[in-house]
Amino acid sequence: MKRHAPATQRNAGPIAEVMARELPATGLVLEVASGTGEHAVFMARRFPDLVWQPSDLEIEALASIDAYAAEAGLANLLPAVVFDAARSDPPIARADGVVCINMVHISPWEASMGLFRAASALLEHGAPLVLYGPYLEDDIETAPSNVEFDRSLKERDPRWGLRNLAAMDRLAAEHGFERTRRVAMPANNLVLVYRPSGTER
Repeated sequence: MKRHAPATQRNAGPIAEVMARELPATGLVLEVASGTGEHAVFMARRFPDLVWQPSDLEIEALASIDAYAAEAGLANLLPAVVFDAARSDPPIARADGVVCINMVHISPWEASMGLFRAASALLEHGAPLVLYGPYLEDDIETAPSNVEFDRSLKERDPRWGLRNLAAMDRLAAEHGFERTRRVAMPANNLVLVYRPSGTER
C-alpha cells in the first residue's frame, strides 16, 4: 500500500530548510499532489506547530499517504483528501500556506492554472505558495539532465514537461501573485515562493 519515492530522502531536508524561512510559524498548510506521502510525514514532523493537510487525485496515492500517516502517528498530519488541481475546487476553505512538490512538470498546464486558482481562493495577503521542481529559465542554460528529463516527460505525455519560469510568473500575476523568492536547489531544481500581491488582474 505504501509507495516510495527515492528522491524524497534526498530532497526533503533541503526543501524543509527553505520552508522554515517561508511558512508561517503556526496554521494550516495544504500540500497539493502529496504523492507517496513521504514529504507530508517529513514536513509534519519537522514543523509540529503547523497542521499539514495532504492531498492527491489518485486513489493509490491517497492510500499510501494515509498508510505513512498511520505509521507516523503525528497529531498535526490530517487524513489525505482528494484534490485534482486541474478540475476541482480546493478541498478546504482556507489555508495559511500551500505547498506543491514535483507536480508542475508531470501534469498538464491546466493543473498549474488550477493550483494558482486554488491558492488565490485559500491564501490571504502575504501567505506563501511554495513550489519545488525543475524549471526552464530564459537567462540560464538548462542542465543537460533537465533537457533529457523534459524530453522523456513529453514522450510519456505531450502535455507534460518542464515549465518556463517566465510563464509561471505570468500565470501567478494573472491570479494576483508575485514571486518573492527563487532558491537554487540540488539536482538542478528550484524552490519558487509566490505570495498574493493584493492586485489580482
